[in-house]
Amino acid sequence: MSFVVSRANGWEIRESVSTERGPRSRTLATFKRLDRATLEHAAGRASKPIDRERLISAALRAGAPVEVSPADAHAGALIRALDRGDVPRPALRRLLVGYLTDERASSDAATGAAAWLGASAADRGAALVDLLRLGDAIPAGRRSSRSSFPGFGRAP
Repeated sequence: MSFVVSRANGWEIRESVSTERGPRSRTLATFKRLDRATLEHAAGRASKPIDRERLISAALRAGAPVEVSPADAHAGALIRALDRGDVPRPALRRLLVGYLTDERASSDAATGAAAWLGASAADRGAALVDLLRLGDAIPAGRRSSRSSFPGFGRAP
């Protein structure tokens, strides 16, 4: 079991283990601010798999500073904006609800468009130029003078 303790120079992630002489603990990582790299380091040194979410909760309960993930920071900003009455346009709302409920957008086009949110006009223009060049590079097939589709002549 992993836990967080305060030390004079910061914080430690420690692990409890049972030995013949009784329970012992050893330091997995030391930190000033708990971040992803510290969790990775601790997981690499642990003798048993660690539950990162429980470890973050333990750090917060102990009063240790925890680095906020980018998703949490953006979620907080969105919640503050919604509280002020700022509402995203309907297409973005549908995408957001789909991602938050793990029910991705109903169409592949909408999901593909999510990758372009926030892209600059220069990036979008470069992608369009690439797409047009690809279309020009595809060879046109030969057309015969006779249509392969049956005509509207007399019935047999």
